[in-house]
Amino acid sequence: MISSLKKTVFCISVIFVFTACKSNKKETQAVTAKPNIILFMVDDMGWQDTSVPFWNTKTALNNLYHTPNMERLASQGMKFTQAYATAVCSPTRVSLMTGMNAARHRVTNWTLKRGISAVNPPKGLAMPEWNLNGIQPTDSIERAVHVTTLPQILKAHGYFTIHSGKAHFGALGTPGENPLNLGFQVNIAGHAAGAPGSYYGTKNFKKQLDKNSVWDVPGLEKYHGKDIFLTEALTRESILAMDKAVENKKPFYLYMSYYAVHTPIQGDPRFEQKYIDRGLHPTEAKYASLIESMDKSLGDIMNHLDEKGIADNTIILFMSDNGGLSAVARGGEKHTHNKPLSSGKGSAHEGGIREPMLVKWPGVTEANSKTNDFVIIEDFFPTIIELAGINDFKTVQTIDGKSFTSILKGEKKDNNNRALFWHYPNNWGPTGPGIGASSTIRKGDWKLIYYHLDSHFELFNITEDIGETTNLATKETKKLKALATELGNYLRAVNAQMPTNTNTNQMVPWPDNETLLKAYF
Repeated sequence: MISSLKKTVFCISVIFVFTACKSNKKETQAVTAKPNIILFMVDDMGWQDTSVPFWNTKTALNNLYHTPNMERLASQGMKFTQAYATAVCSPTRVSLMTGMNAARHRVTNWTLKRGISAVNPPKGLAMPEWNLNGIQPTDSIERAVHVTTLPQILKAHGYFTIHSGKAHFGALGTPGENPLNLGFQVNIAGHAAGAPGSYYGTKNFKKQLDKNSVWDVPGLEKYHGKDIFLTEALTRESILAMDKAVENKKPFYLYMSYYAVHTPIQGDPRFEQKYIDRGLHPTEAKYASLIESMDKSLGDIMNHLDEKGIADNTIILFMSDNGGLSAVARGGEKHTHNKPLSSGKGSAHEGGIREPMLVKWPGVTEANSKTNDFVIIEDFFPTIIELAGINDFKTVQTIDGKSFTSILKGEKKDNNNRALFWHYPNNWGPTGPGIGASSTIRKGDWKLIYYHLDSHFELFNITEDIGETTNLATKETKKLKALATELGNYLRAVNAQMPTNTNTNQMVPWPDNETLLKAYF
């Protein structure tokens, strides 16, 4: 009897130990598994193009747009109220892929055709020989920057790397036009162009059905002729690619790079009518439907993570590549679509560079939290590498970005005295507040913009004057000089390019040029 009881106890103990070990092993695997990482990059989405308020109050624009899934993501993670990109798309995307500031990588304007600048210089300035061919996996391409890319590093450390949507990394006819040459293992619809020919599957996502155009979206032939919106097609293909990674038991990095909400402003018929019914300008109704279509995609992918049981091991980052379009192609008054911010895409003013940014790091970021800490687009490179648990990597380029993982962890970090820099020695095309060749510094409450064409300054206290309504350059001369000096020192340190003044045939002076500054004292 005693012997039998001992045997029973022994068997139960063995079963318990085996079960416990098996359970602990699962828990250990869950803790040590590399996280999946999704970066949602929206094209031309303004700081106010959402029902999520990124200011200290909800605005009329926040009440206009409907983005419930952004609200959901914000409630689950951290909202960044002072997140910045560059004023146009290619410089932002190159900074993301490389960790470099635009002044250093020199892809300072948008790219398209090899060896050809997409925009002519303005009267009075000659553009420098900027890297109009974009980023490249080799050093053999002229007027390009050879780099070690973010997905290349992730792939080398076991990640399944997926590109979906807009690429716009390298010019036509160069290796960099294809995301597969830049570290991605899957490329869904990415190529050299920065806008779609059409958002409609019925038009084969082409500008014209019977002709080929540089803008035609490649690789989505299975949806040609079908009644499907481009954003929906990209979402379906992205889900299939994520599932492939899960089936192969590999962590994945999904760069979900929407073509929306870039022109052409074409309405998603699933959402457009309700905005028309609300009395919006027809163009603005289409624009609002593009935003809601993007938000639905965000929700669909978040739902899929839940259904697959991988949401708790998936980090989500949400960002835009530049400010919302306002100078052209919109309905209503120009330069007002990002209020209270001034101006929009292409501008050094806040409307052109301040972005809606959200991050969910399950188990780390506090739900429904907010930070006012500065973040700039090149910071995503070292941050994502750190989130992936990678510390043994090398790059051919110098990294300017600073990881913001400590901010995500809720650690106190007063980084708003860190200087942020923008450099745009180019011409975007349209005109408006803050639009034009310029160099900019933001430090603390203050922001200084130096315009290359006539070497004048704008100085704003952003904390007190978020709309940049009052230029304090002639009143706060000490602050002007201090910021101009720091900006000039930085530009020289990274070997930044300056345009040439065609009236004098001289390079535009650095912002800390003594003669220029004397005019303000």
